[in-house]
Amino acid sequence: MKATSLATTLAFAFALGVAATASAQTNPAAHAHADAAATPAPSRDVPSAAEDAVSVVERFNTALAAGDLKSAGSLLSADVLILETGGAERSRDEYLGHHAIGDAAFLKGTHSEIKNRTARVDGSLAWVGTESELHASKNGKPVTSLNTETMVLKNTPEGWQIVHIHWSSRPKKAS
Repeated sequence: MKATSLATTLAFAFALGVAATASAQTNPAAHAHADAAATPAPSRDVPSAAEDAVSVVERFNTALAAGDLKSAGSLLSADVLILETGGAERSRDEYLGHHAIGDAAFLKGTHSEIKNRTARVDGSLAWVGTESELHASKNGKPVTSLNTETMVLKNTPEGWQIVHIHWSSRPKKAS
């Protein structure tokens, strides 16, 4: 993907994020920041046109958690942009050679619970936003983090490929 295509993709993702934020502001329950009130059942807003893109996101996360970096990497565009913790990795090779190894090792002993998932498709681009809880153990003590993930995908002749990922997390406060 050329730099201009990536810029267009990211502009699309930003515009969709702004629209989602505006929607959440008109419906405060749709975007609560309180840690204490967990959604009883996962919320899913995924139209049928977005199901294939969501499937790619799920396959990527499953492969990464299983330590199958080859399968995870096959779902990433060669020039994927991954933003996490204030840093950036600007290609599939850079991610697979660095953070993917640590991400896979960490995820191996965890359980992830999806709380909310929203997805949209517009032409050859899709975005999938996921909110989840990650249950892990640190120094023998249980730890829960609240996580958000945004993936932007492009429909190519080979199928949907992930062109952008943004991950964010924070510890869940005890109730």
